[in-house]
Amino acid sequence: MKTIYDLLTLALFAGLVVLFLQRSASDSTPDDHLWQYLPPAVGLAVANQLGNHDQDLIAIAAIVASVIYVFIVLKPFKQKL
Repeated sequence: MKTIYDLLTLALFAGLVVLFLQRSASDSTPDDHLWQYLPPAVGLAVANQLGNHDQDLIAIAAIVASVIYVFIVLKPFKQKL
């Protein structure tokens, strides 16, 4: 771990893994599929590489895009009414 991008993308990826594991272990059938976790995971990996190669603006944009994807598509805070 040499850069802030290593730490940030690893923490976000860990959160993505926890979301997947929590949903796969729940009793109810989730509305998401395994392939839906691929775009944010790849986005975080690309952001980490870009950040490590001093392309800060593109790396930050990739991180933000990955987080927005998670909130729009995977809906980690879906409330049951």
